Amino acid sequence: MLNRLKQYDWRNFNYSLVIIVIILCMISAFTLKLAGGVEKGAGYMRGQLIGMILGLFIVAFLSVLDYHFICRFVAVYFFLGIMLVLMTKIPGIGTDLDTGSSRWIRLPVGSITFQPSELLKIIFILTMAVLFCKIRKQLDQFKAVVWIVLLTLPAFGAIVIQPDLSSSLVILFVMAVMTFVAGLSYRVIVPIISVGLPITLILYWYVQQPGNLLLQGYQYDRVFAFKNQDSTVKRIVDLNRQQKSSVNAIAEGGLYGKFLKDGARAGSSRAYSSVSIRESDFIWSVISEEFGFLGCCLVLLLFGILIFKCFRVARKAQDFLGMLIAVGVSAMFMFQVFSNICVVTFLFPNTGLPLPFLSNGLSSMMSSMIGIGLVINIGIQPAKTKKGGFTMRKAYSDMDNDVDIDFSL
Repeated sequence: MLNRLKQYDWRNFNYSLVIIVIILCMISAFTLKLAGGVEKGAGYMRGQLIGMILGLFIVAFLSVLDYHFICRFVAVYFFLGIMLVLMTKIPGIGTDLDTGSSRWIRLPVGSITFQPSELLKIIFILTMAVLFCKIRKQLDQFKAVVWIVLLTLPAFGAIVIQPDLSSSLVILFVMAVMTFVAGLSYRVIVPIISVGLPITLILYWYVQQPGNLLLQGYQYDRVFAFKNQDSTVKRIVDLNRQQKSSVNAIAEGGLYGKFLKDGARAGSSRAYSSVSIRESDFIWSVISEEFGFLGCCLVLLLFGILIFKCFRVARKAQDFLGMLIAVGVSAMFMFQVFSNICVVTFLFPNTGLPLPFLSNGLSSMMSSMIGIGLVINIGIQPAKTKKGGFTMRKAYSDMDNDVDIDFSL
């Protein structure tokens, strides 16, 4: 292990990525203090700072632990991850936290809960990366698609039955991006799109029909309410109230935000005080009102740099496995940031997806920190070839020029 540490290229340690994560966490802690007001603000802030410190320890540990060694045991991780997600449906172990969706496991320590689907996202990325390394010579054959589907269905299915549609869509998006970047042949992609696009359109129509078998009742209600935003029917108005209140809070922020104008004010003095779950999934409404358009641009810039740096690590990765893991982490962040902000701004139907590093919640924070730690370790791997890193879209057919994957320490 010590020899491996000496071999790392410490000049490539991504300190700027860690700094960006710390800045986002500090913004989150301060925003949560404002969102919680006098009663809960200090508790939210303290919890987020503790989560940041624990997360940074995870980043430090994983950044020096060779990801090849971690990937030796992906089969075990994948099985345990699926089991943990399924355990949320067991009475007495799983809990819905009064949301109607059993997504959490209640831990025997105090009132702490754990959301295993957040961990499964990272496990899925690692497992898919190893799978592509195993079948990369078959990426021009339809049997590769069979393997991809067989690996995706358990993760997708375990999450969707909780039900947690938003996290299951993260799984599908990560799978699609990793499959494309891995180099699945266009001879396979084109027929899949030709068949899949009409099926997708049919499903899109079907889930909008009353009594469909794919969505839970509350999920259909949200889709129906989203389609009828201007309705005056009380049930629809109630369903849309959270997102409309969020949009109002965003508008109230203006260019500079209210915090610069009149400082911190607690309770009902802010429009976001009427937004439920503003400390978690709707944290963007608080950021928007307190710091305005310019503050939102700053946060988006930080997210953009973070995702760009993850993709850059992927491009310069020393092997196929590292490239795929970094791409998967990048795709996860990209989808969650985009989807969360679209929900808060009423561009998407209401779904429960946290904003990485900003939303209150230890499970999401730890999952995101694990992803950062893996990306940093990929970036400091010693060069194994005189050739440059991988391009982001390449058919890996010439295996003689590829880099061998070394699973040894």
